[in-house]
This record gives sequence, structure tokens and C-alpha cells, in this order.
Amino acid sequence: MSELTAHLDLPLGIHAPGAARRAVTALLEGWGFRDEEWLDAAAVVTSELVTNAVRHGGGCVELTAEAHEGRVVLSVADGSSVVPRRRDPDGVGGRGIAVIEALSARWGVHDHEGGKRVWVELRPYPGGPVRSPGSARGERR
Repeated sequence: MSELTAHLDLPLGIHAPGAARRAVTALLEGWGFRDEEWLDAAAVVTSELVTNAVRHGGGCVELTAEAHEGRVVLSVADGSSVVPRRRDPDGVGGRGIAVIEALSARWGVHDHEGGKRVWVELRPYPGGPVRSPGSARGERR
């Protein structure tokens, strides 16, 4: 698989996580990822990243998806420099980082234009790297 990258600017507000989930699922399917359980985990991670950016971030929210050599990294940038941290759940939230950790290989934070970019490397795709759509060797399912 060659390197694939997509950048999406998301609308702020309560509809952003759902829009991001649908966009990432469609994008990854278009790149040849078909395993439903893996795609569901990617959608949940996306939702958590975007929810945190909308709830605790500020400014514009940008979602980036990258696939290269069997690795898929999702990241969300926002205008806040406050680094997310695991906290005890309460009636309002506090589960996002724990969910991200449970569904991913690793995650981290980088400074980004006065704010931050939170990135998550998804768990490896079942069965190994996906072949690019239309390649002579086909794609994994």
C-alpha cells in the first residue's frame, strides 16, 4: 500500500463526532479496509477524539487519517494547548482516554499551531496490510 492521507475540517458542535465517524469509515473502506470489527474500533476512536476536541478544545477541528505500510494513524487538531489526560469517570465523561487506550496500539500529543494534535495509531489490521484497491494482488477482507 502506498502512503494515503486525508484531511477533513469538521463542523463544530454536537454533530461533529457523528460526521467524523461516518467520514472515517467511508474513507478507510475506500482505502480497502473491510474488517467490520476493526472499522468499528476506528469509528469509536474517531468519535472519542472529536468529542474531546469539541468539548475541551477550541477553534477549528481538523481530522487527519494516514495509512502507510500497514499502519493507520488518526489525529485531531484543535486550538487548545491543554493536553488530554486520563481521569476518573463521572456522570459527564472521563472515559475517552481509557476507550482510546483500549482500542489502539498507542497515542500521543504534538503541539500544533498554538493548539495541539492528538494522534492515535490503530491496532494492526487483521490479517496484515491491506492491498490498494485495484492492485494485482487484491485486498484483504
